Amino acid sequence: MSYKTDIEIAREASKRPIQEIGAKLGIGSDHLLPYGHDKAKLSQEFIDSVQNNKTGKLILVTAINPTPAGEGKTTTTVGLGDGLNRIGKKAAICIREASLGPCFGMKGGAAGGGYAQVIPMEDMNLHFTGDFHAITSAHNLLSAMIDNHIYWGNSLEIDTRRVAWRRVVDMNDRALRQITASLGGVSNGFPREAGFDITVASEVMAILCLSNNLEDLQKRLGDIIVAYRRDRSPVYCRDIKADGAMTVLLKDAMQPNLVQTLENNPAFVHGGPFANIAHGCNSVIATKTALKLADYVVTEAGFGADLGAEKFMNIKCRKAGIAPSVVVLVATVRAMKMNGGVLKADLGAENVNAVKDGCANLGRHIENLKSFGVPVVVAINHFVTDTDAEVEAIKAYVTNHGSEAILSRHWELGSEGSENLAKRVAEIADADMVSFAPIYPDDMPLMEKIETIAKRIYRADDVLADQKIRNQLKDWEDQGYGNLPICMAKTQYSFSTDPTLRGAPTGHSVPVREVRLSAGAGFVVVICGEIMTMPGLPRVPSAEAIMLNADNQIEGLF
Repeated sequence: MSYKTDIEIAREASKRPIQEIGAKLGIGSDHLLPYGHDKAKLSQEFIDSVQNNKTGKLILVTAINPTPAGEGKTTTTVGLGDGLNRIGKKAAICIREASLGPCFGMKGGAAGGGYAQVIPMEDMNLHFTGDFHAITSAHNLLSAMIDNHIYWGNSLEIDTRRVAWRRVVDMNDRALRQITASLGGVSNGFPREAGFDITVASEVMAILCLSNNLEDLQKRLGDIIVAYRRDRSPVYCRDIKADGAMTVLLKDAMQPNLVQTLENNPAFVHGGPFANIAHGCNSVIATKTALKLADYVVTEAGFGADLGAEKFMNIKCRKAGIAPSVVVLVATVRAMKMNGGVLKADLGAENVNAVKDGCANLGRHIENLKSFGVPVVVAINHFVTDTDAEVEAIKAYVTNHGSEAILSRHWELGSEGSENLAKRVAEIADADMVSFAPIYPDDMPLMEKIETIAKRIYRADDVLADQKIRNQLKDWEDQGYGNLPICMAKTQYSFSTDPTLRGAPTGHSVPVREVRLSAGAGFVVVICGEIMTMPGLPRVPSAEAIMLNADNQIEGLF
């Protein structure tokens, strides 16, 4: 049996004017700033006007560690949102925007899949409303102003060996990871080492996603540490006088984007920090606004629960003063078999024992999520090759871990296939069984916070960090940054820092390569193992298959 591609399904969708979608949440057309007919930004005036509304229930969708078999976290987020609307609930979804880097690299798209997608799919995966371009421009404006300040006399006495602010571009380009800037003579400035990160790793992205309004945004931008003097004292963005102009560039990007699902239900798509190198959640302003407009808000956190959900709980919930009423943990039969040692080429054959062997990864995520004091439901994202015996093996395993697993067929059937999942999730959310708490307090020393995450979430034996890193953390504590949460940057493919270690590894250590202070965003980034803040393209990038067909329609996105 052949199935339509995601882009074919999206292209055939019956879209409604964005004003109709806004009306479902009580948003008047005068408060929607349209980008064409099918997407719009929400005005700050309207956001301010709904702050006294009742707050809805927040539902977090996360997943097991990703495998080449695919898990479908965004697909499940969209399917669950549609399912809640199908059973008569007033629901909205909140997801991140797609980065061009992985879109042209390995992923090929990030708007859900099958009959559980957000549309317009092509726009979302490409330039959308220009938010990422604005973030890139604001970030690089600061870069230019730093070097310009040094060129024109350096009155702030910046040590050019200690410029901490790198440049960004929204593309996977390994050649830019480490560069030498300002070559070519006196008129081009003072040569120094520099480098690029991908835009989604920018502190500006994190700041936009954690800010409550433009005033908060500008203050956080001003707090960015861009460099140090010879006496190691910090130089801030506000010292460079870049925070005002950066805020101007981000004025429109700060406003949440409203689009729709295939079933014409409201979806907020805003912000896009990666979860393996940043904090992996959509914007606070979009999530909190949706909670004032809908009774149920379904959001996601990137990659596996060891990264996305951990940061959602310890960073986003802590900063925004929110908590999920229930967590949905996405797993697939195929991924369980891969964790159980089955090769990708053999996933189509029934293998109940491999499913059981691979469930250790699932079990550890369940335990970790419960440690935050939240109820957990496992969503088995159905693939057509799954057998009843394989599905039952997962259900039995999850039951033995004190939770429950529900098969969901939203990819194939849309909301009809997610109805059972939606009913159970709504019941649990309404039961108010949450006793949420982050796994470490604000006043715990930074190194102890890192060790807490490594030992409690990754189940590592210890953290390997040399004295230089430990001294850096202590210096930041002395400067008043000891109360910040930790943003771990590590591989998404394993609980460990070794991407080849699947399942639920023990007996491993977490090597810390570098630490970066994101004083504006309000967290410390801890870079572990071989993880890169500028990814590279794969041997055969998705870009090779993305093109316009004879009808000028985009092909190759998925």
